Amino acid sequence: MEESVVADFVGRVHATDFGSSDPVRGRVLLSQRRLVLATDTEKTTVPLSSVFDIVVGTVPGELQSFFQDSVTVAYEQNGARKSALVEGEPADMERFTRLLFTALLRNVTVTVRHPAKVGGRVTDADDHPASVSLSSGAIGFTDCPEPFRVDLSTVIDYERTDRTLAGTRRPALVFRHVPDTQTVTSIATVPDGRTLNILGRYIKLEYDEVREDVEAFDPTEEQMEILVSIYSAGGEANIADVVTGDVAQTSMILETLREESLVVDGDSGAALTRKGKMIVTSYLESVNS
Repeated sequence: MEESVVADFVGRVHATDFGSSDPVRGRVLLSQRRLVLATDTEKTTVPLSSVFDIVVGTVPGELQSFFQDSVTVAYEQNGARKSALVEGEPADMERFTRLLFTALLRNVTVTVRHPAKVGGRVTDADDHPASVSLSSGAIGFTDCPEPFRVDLSTVIDYERTDRTLAGTRRPALVFRHVPDTQTVTSIATVPDGRTLNILGRYIKLEYDEVREDVEAFDPTEEQMEILVSIYSAGGEANIADVVTGDVAQTSMILETLREESLVVDGDSGAALTRKGKMIVTSYLESVNS
């Protein structure tokens, strides 16, 4: 490889072109242009320009007994879709994942509107070209009039859509995050579907982990009523503002919500956690759809 290597470690690897169906010990090398997986007998080179999707932590069923902390890279070669899987030590994989996304989004220009909404209020923010900057646990949008940074741990919802800019229909990512107490909606319009896939995967890296807990929780009608009341009050409310009947009963319900990590004690009352906000936004979307 002529270009400089940004990641080089030993893990377990598997690729579509490997003769064996089982993962084997191998060397992983990553540069700004390509990913190389090399074993004692085989070698696969993946040009990063051919990568169209990345899945972190999800492994095809037949390999789940072999892999745990893994990255799956989907790419095209000679008209065929192929995949490469990498597993390594947590520290290696965390660094590899960030560097891989950074290389794939290098020199990408998007069009951002931020904030598009604050709470439920639509702002008068304009669209501006911006560069994408990745750091550990965060994504930044720079080279624009008002650069901003989003911690991945604050993302509570996202959706893919299409927007028309300068007469051209382009894919876009709409994501909601909570930097403080209010929900902020930002929009990133991207050049193509490949960029949408990769940018979306990065933004929801931590979102997916929490999402599993959200989907597993089945709130009662009373619990949801209190969660929605707190959400409507801006994400934090005094118990007097969320009482739906008996004060003692409301206090008991709030305690169960604390145990489920949906509510914590804030400065002026009960405050929704990220998980709590995700449950409410999912509920409101289902009601309004």
